Amino acid sequence: MIHAMPHPAVTVILAGLFLLLALASLAVAALRHARPQRDWSELSARTRSWWVMLAVFSAAMLLSPSLSLAFFALISFLALKEYLSLIPTRRADRRVLFWAYLTVPLQYLWIAQDWYGMFIVFIPVYGFLMLPLRMVLIGDTRDFLRAAGTLHWGLMLFVFALSHIAALLMLPATPLAPAGGAGLVLFVVVLTQLNDVLQYLWGHALGRQRVLPTVSPGKTWGGLLGGVATTTALAALAAPWLTPLGHGMGAVAGLLIGLAGFIGDVVISAVKRDLGIKDSGNLIPGHGGLLDRIDSLTYSAPLFFHFIHYLHY
Repeated sequence: MIHAMPHPAVTVILAGLFLLLALASLAVAALRHARPQRDWSELSARTRSWWVMLAVFSAAMLLSPSLSLAFFALISFLALKEYLSLIPTRRADRRVLFWAYLTVPLQYLWIAQDWYGMFIVFIPVYGFLMLPLRMVLIGDTRDFLRAAGTLHWGLMLFVFALSHIAALLMLPATPLAPAGGAGLVLFVVVLTQLNDVLQYLWGHALGRQRVLPTVSPGKTWGGLLGGVATTTALAALAAPWLTPLGHGMGAVAGLLIGLAGFIGDVVISAVKRDLGIKDSGNLIPGHGGLLDRIDSLTYSAPLFFHFIHYLHY
């Protein structure tokens, strides 16, 4: 279990993030003053939303383990709900959705109980086998394969994959990782979100050739390479503070997070293009829906968890 009191490194980095966001807010205010003729409403909305998201995330890092787990379970629930509101579903499937949502508290219960074996197999094995059975019992075989596939795919990404953040949080502190699980969560979440921003900034500065023009036209090779390189460098610097990794393996973790975050982003972009939508919702002003903000984490969180768990736990 994690300690009730956060490690000083966690507090310092959270304070640094608030300082960085304050500087960004001042920069936005300066832009609005210098160029009032331009529309800065979306940028302002994004900045205000970052204040709310950072405050909520910081509370999750500083509160008791049980409240933190409840917070991440809520994120999984809302992400799954948003996903299921987007995909086409059969009328018969509505009787299955209760069982799909039930996987959320159960998955986080295994994490709270430190039941690693059940945490790893519950959705990929039991969920995969049992939910289609419930669909069969309804008796509607029309579009059965598509319905079962889209439902299980959502459970894998937004419950199973995201729950790895909570699993990281519950990893104990060690002499090599005195910040414990909170430090690991801070490491992967902050780097994943920074990677998104850095790829956007590098893409505008150096972007010319698109990586996947039919999937995500805004993604360029300059943005991808510049963002991943910067994320790797930041990870190498931060790793000894927050993780049991040294500078070298921290760089490897940063490379993994940068590339995985990119893949998660473009995978959800492909889903939205298939559905013919730009954003997954309007829950977060300036950002879109919840899936638009956590798409990168669906890939970076589980890959980083197993990377760190294999090496040190």
